[in-house]
Amino acid sequence: MGPFCMAGGGTGGHVIPALAVARELRNRGYEVYFVGTQRGAESRLVPADGFPLELVQLGGLMNVGVMTKVSSLWGLMRSTWIQFRRFSARRPSAVFSMGGYVAGPPVLAAVLHGIPLVVMEPNAVPGFTNRHIARWVKRALVSFSETQRYFPPGRAELTGRPVRDEFFAIPPKPKAATLTVLITGGSQGSRTLNLAARDSWARFKAAGTAVRLVHQTGALMFEELKPEWDRAGLEGEMSAFISDMPAAFAQADLIICRSGGTVSEIAAAGKPSVMIPFPFAADQHQLRNAEAFERAGASRMFLDKDWNGERMFQVVTELMADRGQLAAMGEAARKLARPGAAARAADVLVEVGG
Repeated sequence: MGPFCMAGGGTGGHVIPALAVARELRNRGYEVYFVGTQRGAESRLVPADGFPLELVQLGGLMNVGVMTKVSSLWGLMRSTWIQFRRFSARRPSAVFSMGGYVAGPPVLAAVLHGIPLVVMEPNAVPGFTNRHIARWVKRALVSFSETQRYFPPGRAELTGRPVRDEFFAIPPKPKAATLTVLITGGSQGSRTLNLAARDSWARFKAAGTAVRLVHQTGALMFEELKPEWDRAGLEGEMSAFISDMPAAFAQADLIICRSGGTVSEIAAAGKPSVMIPFPFAADQHQLRNAEAFERAGASRMFLDKDWNGERMFQVVTELMADRGQLAAMGEAARKLARPGAAARAADVLVEVGG
């Protein structure tokens, strides 16, 4: 059997799940390599995990100007031709795609070569690449039942997105007098979430609310917010980056966050959440993810334009007074979890590539 090619990069949300699948394949004795760009997260994460990385050069097609789009289209065609020739010399058994514009060249080259293509779509609505190649996929591994309709009948399977085992191992948190709220806009932080949190501090302090705030700000706003946080006199902690996120989840009674890759971790941990979708996410996938969690009773959703300190104070206070609702939201979130996603993806790749 030939090697397996992992396509998709740019952000950690694309790369980290693909790495989990790649490790499963490597542990079973298979050869695995990645295709990505020099500027994406894959350039750091993939070599650090011991996998080869073949580079492509191209730009995105979404939310860009006409000239940039023309340049990107030319880059896509050129990179696809280069990838086609690479596949001719080193024909992989199957190509695994997490989507994103970086996946374009290897995915298109796989279609042209007739190489089995397996895609993982972690969002409620498929991204640009996965949506446009849906008819050619051999198998689609999805996280939401409603996503299956975007792929040919019988080819989509509900597997979930690979999540570290530590999140699944988090036990239910006993009720405490103080409510611990984790606020995170991802590793880069969120200006909207940061400013809303800052504007809520005086409200919590004045009301004497028994709340503990654990806040990951991202590097850009940490120096600006930290002195104000220290003066606010609230219980909790603030950091630019939380290195042990499973531990932060474990101590949280409620999580306030965006609704990208974090939603899979929230489901695995069985945590209630308040989701504020990033309004400029491609294809509004964060909005669709949050809507799916809200429909399941696992989360409350607010639009970015409506989220502020007053709203945060109001929502946290309401949920604090109704611990039964918090518990029900956590149970609903855990029902959305899909353990073993990486192992199942590896099973499918070996099956279609054999």
